[in-house]
Amino acid sequence: MLVKKKGEGIKSIKKPWPTRNAMEQVYAMKLWGGDGFDFYSGEGSYNPEIVNPYVAVLTLFLKSFKSPLVVCDLGCGDFNVGKELVKYSKKYIAIDIVADLIAYNKVKFKEENLEFHCLNIAEDDLPSADCVLVRQVLQHLSNAEIQRIVNKLRAFEYVILTEHLPEGDFTPNKDIISGQGTRLKKISGVNLLAPPFNLIVKEEKQLSFVVPNNQKGVIVTTLYKIN
Repeated sequence: MLVKKKGEGIKSIKKPWPTRNAMEQVYAMKLWGGDGFDFYSGEGSYNPEIVNPYVAVLTLFLKSFKSPLVVCDLGCGDFNVGKELVKYSKKYIAIDIVADLIAYNKVKFKEENLEFHCLNIAEDDLPSADCVLVRQVLQHLSNAEIQRIVNKLRAFEYVILTEHLPEGDFTPNKDIISGQGTRLKKISGVNLLAPPFNLIVKEEKQLSFVVPNNQKGVIVTTLYKIN
């Protein structure tokens, strides 16, 4: 908000940035690294130790259906991971909140069954799909935003969630301000089945469990059957 007092220039009163602005800052200032990249979604999208197990289990899951699924990727980032999965889907809808990133992806990645959309997944309506992927996205969001997303996840048949969690026991879902950080510093992580989210699922299956050598915590990918 800008204010002006008599005899003074315009001053800015700092207020918490909305998530879109926070994520735009992450990419513009390369807060997740990536010198030499136009856009870089962090080590979690490039470290083979993290990426390869994820792509392997998602490939097996998507190929297990006689009729390919429509997949919606919530928080697709720079699409270094998602590009490996497009060929196993009937249609792949990739979504991110950063407009410049989506514009860049539209130019770089072109497939007949691939769409990119710039949406705020907490606020905007989501496209129809059979399966939704949420890979290391919720860990950066406040509980209020996660709750709005959870309310929309109930419309999908399958949800595949990947989260960076503390090792061992931890208190789930401690609240944070949305941005580049996660709950790891609070020894917490996102668990959609626990309060305050209490997502009800028909089935739950852990697909992968990765312990990165150079990071704290574990990266867990879980399949939920919702409907």
